[in-house]
Amino acid sequence: MTSQVRGAQLARLLGQWHALPGRRRSPDYAALAGTVRGLLADGRLPLGVRLPAERELAEALRISRTTVTAAYRQLRESGHLASRRGAGSWTMLPGTHRVASTGLWTPLDDRDMIDLGVAALAAPPELMPAARAAAEDLPRYLGGAGYHPTGIIELREAVAAKYTARGLPTSPDQIMVTSGTQHALDLVLRLALAPGGSVLVESPTYPNALAALAARRARITTHGLATDAAGWDADLLLGSLRQGRPKLAYLIPEFQNPTGHLMPAELRERMVGVAHAAGTDLVIDESFVDLPLDGTELPPPVATFDRHSRVISIGGMSKPYWGGLRIGWVRASAPQVQRLAAARVGVDMASPVLDQLVAVHLLADASAIVDARRTQLAAQREALTDALARRLPDWRVTVPRGGVTLWVELDGPISSALARAADEVGVRLAPGPRFGLDGTLERFLRLPFTLPAADLVEAVGRLAAVRYDLDRAGRPSWQEPAVIA
Repeated sequence: MTSQVRGAQLARLLGQWHALPGRRRSPDYAALAGTVRGLLADGRLPLGVRLPAERELAEALRISRTTVTAAYRQLRESGHLASRRGAGSWTMLPGTHRVASTGLWTPLDDRDMIDLGVAALAAPPELMPAARAAAEDLPRYLGGAGYHPTGIIELREAVAAKYTARGLPTSPDQIMVTSGTQHALDLVLRLALAPGGSVLVESPTYPNALAALAARRARITTHGLATDAAGWDADLLLGSLRQGRPKLAYLIPEFQNPTGHLMPAELRERMVGVAHAAGTDLVIDESFVDLPLDGTELPPPVATFDRHSRVISIGGMSKPYWGGLRIGWVRASAPQVQRLAAARVGVDMASPVLDQLVAVHLLADASAIVDARRTQLAAQREALTDALARRLPDWRVTVPRGGVTLWVELDGPISSALARAADEVGVRLAPGPRFGLDGTLERFLRLPFTLPAADLVEAVGRLAAVRYDLDRAGRPSWQEPAVIA
């Protein structure tokens, strides 16, 4: 059944639609239609949602019904609204566009697109030799059924050894292999969070984690991160745990996505103690733990301070190795791992054996591979920050000590508008509001430094051009791309 947004709800989403840049050059109906398109662009208004009747929205916005009628007509003409007499109007996208990873719609033919919406590296050269070696290892598994709900023993041993090397003694029985870090999070939520349970997250945070929590109908509260290098306010974070007593807290202490912050050891220890007293389980996302830059020394893992099985750590191969290798893991107590395996069989039974064997060979060569990744990322980070300083000096950047992203403070609340304009010149962005819950964070933009330096410099040049155009031009027209033969 198609969901519906009420007039008052849409009015709240629209906010100050009549006071947007370029407003004086647009009639009311065009400004209203453009703002609805903006909500669709950054994902705050989903596709397939039935909009309120014209009279209802007019009353909620305290404008004439004629204005709403004209706005709906313009949305239908641009392909963003479908209407049927007696059934209402619901949101959609133009027929020659698709939804990208950022939530924006883009032309299907986007070969010249510089994608800054995905914070992931291309595969390392060692992947092909690892795949060939894995294929040679595969025959010894072919005599069995191929189902290993907790993962093959070689990979669990390798992952356990990684934790032990970080100062956290771990046995293979404490490791469960998953099909990526996102899958690991989903399984943990299935086990540890009842529908409607309370969860504390950072703001901003990883959008796909918010999606996973929404799928569990979680009641989400947030802890706002500082924009400078300090990151977490210890008193506020610990106070949120004590007062809210959430069932779970989802945190990214190593080079937080998107801000790049690194949580200090003292706060990690205090947080675990407060979480235990509050009855809160901590889900710690360690996706970026392998990517410290500039010789940064990492604090102990959060689970080091855990004495009561309150910490569940998740991680994977996507960021240091390759996103196409869908290998992740959960580190927890052995009984928790067994409960996760029991919950898993109703989802996907087990991860592919061949992929796990590839991961075993990559982890055996981890030192050389990851060192090369760090050198590559440091150079690309420098290229991106230098380009921003030259071309967009009014944007504020706190350079992270690791990870793969910059969290940029813009010179105005323009993130979504900039993302729409950048898409027209071949740069795909993930605007700030996608990393929060309520449509805020319009002054921020996540920029990954995972692409080659030349692409990053080119992207910044295009962003600089459209940024200055935003001040001079009205809102962009929304039309299907012209066909050139």
